[in-house]
Amino acid sequence: MTKRMRVIFFVVFLWGFLFLASQAEEGMWLLDSVDRLPIDSLKALGLKLDPEEIYNPKGGGIADAVVRVGGGTGSFVSPKGLIITNHHVAFTAVQRQSIPEHNYLKAGFYAQTREQELPAIGYDVYVTKSFENVSQKVLSRVNEKMSGLERYEAIEKISKKIIREAEKDKDVKCKVVSMYGGSQYYLFTYFKIRDVRLTYVPPSSIGDYGGEIDNWMWPRHAGDFAFLRAYVAPDGKSADYSKENVPYDSKIYLKLSSSGIKDGDFVMLIGFPGTTKRYESSFSIDKMVNHDYPKDIKTRQEVISILEKASEEDSLVAIKLSSRIKGLNNYLKKNQGMLEGFKRALILQKKIEEEKSLTEFLDENPKLKKKYRHVLPELDSLFNEYKKFQGKEFIIDWMTFRCDFLDFASTIYKLSLEKKKKDDVREPGYQDRDTLEIKEKLEDAQVNLVPSADREVFLYFFKKALQLPSGLKIGAIEKIFDERKDQNKNTILKKFVDNLYQKTQLGSLEKRLKMFGMSREELERLNDPFIDFASQLEVEREELRRKKKELSGTLTRLEPKLIQAYAGWKKKKLYPDANRTMRFNYGKVEGYIPQDAVSFRHITTLTGVIEKDTGQEPFDVPEELEEVYSKKDFGSYFDELIGDVPVNFLSTNDITNGNSGSPVMNGKGELVGLAFDGNYESISADYLFEPELTRAINVDVRYALFLLDKVYHAEGLLKELSIH
Repeated sequence: MTKRMRVIFFVVFLWGFLFLASQAEEGMWLLDSVDRLPIDSLKALGLKLDPEEIYNPKGGGIADAVVRVGGGTGSFVSPKGLIITNHHVAFTAVQRQSIPEHNYLKAGFYAQTREQELPAIGYDVYVTKSFENVSQKVLSRVNEKMSGLERYEAIEKISKKIIREAEKDKDVKCKVVSMYGGSQYYLFTYFKIRDVRLTYVPPSSIGDYGGEIDNWMWPRHAGDFAFLRAYVAPDGKSADYSKENVPYDSKIYLKLSSSGIKDGDFVMLIGFPGTTKRYESSFSIDKMVNHDYPKDIKTRQEVISILEKASEEDSLVAIKLSSRIKGLNNYLKKNQGMLEGFKRALILQKKIEEEKSLTEFLDENPKLKKKYRHVLPELDSLFNEYKKFQGKEFIIDWMTFRCDFLDFASTIYKLSLEKKKKDDVREPGYQDRDTLEIKEKLEDAQVNLVPSADREVFLYFFKKALQLPSGLKIGAIEKIFDERKDQNKNTILKKFVDNLYQKTQLGSLEKRLKMFGMSREELERLNDPFIDFASQLEVEREELRRKKKELSGTLTRLEPKLIQAYAGWKKKKLYPDANRTMRFNYGKVEGYIPQDAVSFRHITTLTGVIEKDTGQEPFDVPEELEEVYSKKDFGSYFDELIGDVPVNFLSTNDITNGNSGSPVMNGKGELVGLAFDGNYESISADYLFEPELTRAINVDVRYALFLLDKVYHAEGLLKELSIH
């Protein structure tokens, strides 16, 4: 290890330790930081476990029960592969099994026997087997003289080598991820379970009670929970769905607490948070505030409108598009709240002032100035360069990944190009290790394929592309009009898009999978209009990839230096940003005061559910629940302290997207709730954690047990759970 690298690691460790000792709730800590937490202080707050009982690299800690599933997090709650997660995490799996005659979204689903469990189409479960710091291996391949592109390619090359060596077992899936802007790198190794099945989901009138009206809001009254089960081959290896498969042997699983929580209780959480950007420069934040979020919000609103209109015409189409609409709506509201949060908290202005103060500090310290004074100007220049093509990138990315047929064509064509290369120089995502996932994606998409709606969304983005300014025009689109300049553009456009959808073979699963195995030459001989268009668009996509790699590679050089500069100034170091790897967090049950004269308590109740009932979605209480409530048949789930059955509660845990379904545990490591949302006032916590406002919204496990027991009589499921 070089002297420079040793200094970086020491500063990162020292900062992390100082910050751990000084903060209570903020932080998404890597599991190898648990033994450096102020354990004595946490035990005074209510922690009953030792560090190795939370995470032990040799196995056996409660962290072993926590898994990545779908777009969120889950945890094993029985030795037979039973996983509890959020209703909205399982939503797409439920939707893909629903038809108007058997609408499990509306009615809910319960498999009383394992034979009745349904495949969770498109779902995988990732069990973390190990992770290790590989920073020395990665950083030894880069130097200060490299261009951004050279640096990116060097990191990518060594990362592929590390992954290849670690993935000798086919059941293992590995990933190298950066921490602290690129000053550290970790190798994560997962056991990937491919056979996942639906066991229980409540009806949407419970699991999604309040819908988009209540989404990101408090008070909340949703029973946002569901159960899945993981299956493997009889020999314990990962396998595709088969009747011969057996439940995964989950040796470590969480016990459920029936005693619940009260205001001020210590709680901890383990999950897979997606993305936070708490150490971004003002230039990056400016890009998000003044370009990305406004364009994203407008685009989501317009695409949602297109899909909702298509849904009105056919009940089956409505089911097929429901998951996509739900996902678009979720981030629409989040991004709207993000902009409001930026304005309220003056995040951009604060970051600009902070950078001015940092510059003044560096000017007063010659040694630090020599090291770091260039960082902010270079970042400014870098993001100004990015602005030159961000509008074009936005359209191409949205059009490619939000339009199924173009996504099929682009994936298949790109794969045909990459197959000509040696495996170790292929684009990540197109190596031999990725082909099974690509094939599964092409197969699973058939369930929700609605060509007519896809065509309208594709046409929408085509028209948006025509509005791009000179210099950002998309050649593959402009080419359509080159020889027809005397004709009406809308007429040309309609004919072109109609031809794409009428003559392509991509709508057929059988033919799509056949294309998946073809060479570039074979694909081009098909004269499939979508493949031809994708081949022309690929030229510009590759150009954008190169520019993004240059940007990303340069950031891995500059961002660690920015963090180090702050280290010299503030004498403290924060945890690494979230990046979909397992993290630990702790806090307490607590309400908040969002504004003057308004105070929210920490918990909501079943009475609140009934009070919100309007008889119409999204506030339509099921008859079964109304009947139990009218009889006051609450049993042991009645909480004497609040005088009601608990539903949702707030905690100060630090979460973001990806934490959905994360187990919220008491000091003994028992499950007391599931994180499923954040409050609207703290959406911008992805950039700035505000202790007085930032809250996790959790479904109380007692509400889940109450529903399983008193309302839906899922005796078999209850018997499988270990309830204390």
